[in-house]
Amino acid sequence: MVTRRTFLGGLVGAAIAPAVVRAQQAAEPEFLKEQLTSGSLPPMAERIPVRPRIVNLKEMGLEPGAYGGTVRTIIGGQRDIRFMTIYGYARLVGYNKHLQFQPDILAGFQSEDDTVFTFTLREGHKWSDGQPFTADDFRYWWEDVILNDKLTPGGGALELRPHGSLPRFEMLDPLTVRYTWEKPNPMFLPTLAGPQPLVIFGPGHYLKQFHKKFQPDQAKMDELMKTYRVKKWQDLHIKMARSYRPENPNLPTLDPWRNTTPLPSEQFVFERNPFFHRVDETGRQLPYLDRFILNVSSSSIIAAKAGAGEADLQATGIDFNDYTFLKEAEKRFPVKVNLWKLARGSRITLLPNLNCADEVWRGLFRDVRLRRALSLAIDRHEVNMVAFYGLGTPSADTVLPDSPLFKQEYADAFVKFDPDEANRLLDELGLTKRDDDGIRLLPDGRRAEITVETAGESNLDTDVLELVHDHWANIGLALYTRTSQRDVFRNRAMSGSIMMSIWYGLDNGVPTADMSPAGLAPTLDDQLQWPLWGMHYLSAGQEGVAPDLPEAAELVDLLSQWGSTAKFEERQVIWHKMLSLYTQQVFSIGLINSTLQPILRAAKLQNLPEKALYGFDPTSYLGVYMPDAFWYKEA
Repeated sequence: MVTRRTFLGGLVGAAIAPAVVRAQQAAEPEFLKEQLTSGSLPPMAERIPVRPRIVNLKEMGLEPGAYGGTVRTIIGGQRDIRFMTIYGYARLVGYNKHLQFQPDILAGFQSEDDTVFTFTLREGHKWSDGQPFTADDFRYWWEDVILNDKLTPGGGALELRPHGSLPRFEMLDPLTVRYTWEKPNPMFLPTLAGPQPLVIFGPGHYLKQFHKKFQPDQAKMDELMKTYRVKKWQDLHIKMARSYRPENPNLPTLDPWRNTTPLPSEQFVFERNPFFHRVDETGRQLPYLDRFILNVSSSSIIAAKAGAGEADLQATGIDFNDYTFLKEAEKRFPVKVNLWKLARGSRITLLPNLNCADEVWRGLFRDVRLRRALSLAIDRHEVNMVAFYGLGTPSADTVLPDSPLFKQEYADAFVKFDPDEANRLLDELGLTKRDDDGIRLLPDGRRAEITVETAGESNLDTDVLELVHDHWANIGLALYTRTSQRDVFRNRAMSGSIMMSIWYGLDNGVPTADMSPAGLAPTLDDQLQWPLWGMHYLSAGQEGVAPDLPEAAELVDLLSQWGSTAKFEERQVIWHKMLSLYTQQVFSIGLINSTLQPILRAAKLQNLPEKALYGFDPTSYLGVYMPDAFWYKEA
């Protein structure tokens, strides 16, 4: 029996009502007045799709707003302009605030047993440069990017070939495309809805000038490669087509704001996309806000700058230990600070590197008794009280109670403070000899010294490590801390130089069974507990090494089973098997979750929830709360 799920977007069945059109014509943003007057920009009724996505803000408990205004935010480096792609959250298929799938860019879509996916586009939808957005943009990306071995030498993203083969692509008509796999691909929709969405379309009308197949003038291609400092045409196309990190101001976009600033810069200006596909229930085109200005700063002083009145909206670069300082800023500046719940599996997580280069430590880290001992020796109550004022929840690195997959046994796995049991486990491992300072000795005679490395982006990590230092000293282990920049930190992890790191826990702490459990298995090279195993999966076996720990290999196998079934009940069973195995094996040592994340906003900025879930995946930080509907209410 074929299970069909059909989802339709706002006003799919009828063109937009005449009353709404009149409202649109009377409600053009002042920001666009000059272009409208000169005729370089058509009126709103000609800019938006025939059937735009109508967002009923009142039904969502929000207030329809007014046009205008600039939002300042601070980023820790030029690469962080990607936050605008995450915040803008324009997706073919996205999550609503209840984390259910809904069409967004698409007018509608149909899934048949998660094997056949049919996507319907919105008639009259346009890119930010005013050119039509049609099925041709999917065909270009499929035929001339994904199937081009120069542009996609690895054969395409794993999400497109979960069982080894790419799907069959069909362009049914100018507004309809279809992807068909022989087996279910339940990862497809969650990946399209994610914070870093799978790319399956692009503005072919713009990108063809950088493609060898479509650029007949070799002298022109050579000139372009020289201008953009690349040696191969494929590198030129990749550079100019990058949408997640929108560094090319000329690249047409479907996002609510578009970058206008080329690299390098200390300030990036994103301006409203006059062809954006959403409108509110009164007929006003979103976004309400005209501009976002992203000021580049050192990560270490973002909180200080935000608290000094230099940001109108700040969520990244600040942490819970900045809350008191930021709250004080309310007395000096017209800002408000709310606290949202962090949606990760753990705010603080210790990650023993099971791929570390040190042979002795690698063998110890792969023994579950050591991982359990390290976890049992930590007094999480003390960590919670000192670092989070008791507002967090001591827990393993696992899903939160907000997830339908939550079980208390996962949260409780080896988190009880029990130094006696920790000592017993270490003795059982054979680490019975100690030096004069009470530090245990390794089998090769070295002191049991664990260096925990941090990217240095949060004082909170350092504060917590000071507490853990004392906890582990009580069981005969010496802890040292090393700080490095994020890029160096990642590279050292991949090389095996890092023994253990401190980072966040599972990206998605609020999953449903329809979301991928890939975070529980070695699938990415930036999973710090097993980067080489993750690289092996990510590269389809071309790089890294295959997991040689049975429990890690079992997680990969369970993930494969999840990806082969179209039945929700079976996915649910697999999720629970993986959660149980992951927490029992303590592959990551979670400390505290359900912690609170400060969100600073200008006092006049409307439609931000006072309380919400905050995380990278699946909420895309602010994304699912629709920043295009934020607006300034004048005093």
